[in-house]
Amino acid sequence: MILWCDGAHEAAENMRRDAALLAAAAAAGPAAPAVLRAYRFEPAGITLGHAQDPARELDLDRCRRDGVGWAVRPTGGRAIFHADEWTYALAARLDDAEWGGSLSTAYARASRLLLDALGSLGVPARLAMAPERSAATPGRSRGGPAAPCFASTARHEIVVGDRKLVGSAQRRTGGALLQQGSVLLGGGHLRLADYLALPEARRTAVREALGEAAVGAGRWLGSDLGLERWAGALEAALAGRVRRFDGASGLFVLTASEAGSYTPPFA
Repeated sequence: MILWCDGAHEAAENMRRDAALLAAAAAAGPAAPAVLRAYRFEPAGITLGHAQDPARELDLDRCRRDGVGWAVRPTGGRAIFHADEWTYALAARLDDAEWGGSLSTAYARASRLLLDALGSLGVPARLAMAPERSAATPGRSRGGPAAPCFASTARHEIVVGDRKLVGSAQRRTGGALLQQGSVLLGGGHLRLADYLALPEARRTAVREALGEAAVGAGRWLGSDLGLERWAGALEAALAGRVRRFDGASGLFVLTASEAGSYTPPFA
């Protein structure tokens, strides 16, 4: 696997890069390594699941007025406001012995990696073994938006207590998979309520429900919430099975004596 600590980008660029990783995996041969991209959103922005209609889900005029960018994810799921989080994307061949397999197998493998990384940082996360919580968000009205991603917890999602910590979604196409996910650090995701296509009173209800249903890892992490800390935890959890890409030198290094070139498909 190649671990790519890719810094911060705006919403559309982050989704373009993840889509390029999926396309590259689909076009590659069976020996192609999986790529795990760790990144952030700057400025903060919104993403929607690939089947969602932005005009139905979002107050696009308000997004435009406030300068809040949005993009549609290659994967499914529902709306997320990306702020105060660590974000990841995993692209792999379905025939990858370590990261591929069936939907449930690949999802479980990725979740195990995330749990190991979070546990090494002192976050008491676990897998939800059944749908454990669904916030009392206002239901979809005729023509209105769906409940946000972090308003409910599905089986095998990562939680602390009974509150959702990580939201993930996976897409499979052309013999490859892309799994995208967000690890909440603070309360920035609550800002989504301000930009849903809802009357103000319903936005307040959604904001309150999101606050009850989800939790940020920042309370266990202290002041260091930098992306390098997350990438380091992922690297340690991979226990030597990773090539970490250095964008400055254009090299990835597996051991002190082994190096090779790697060109990101979105370069």
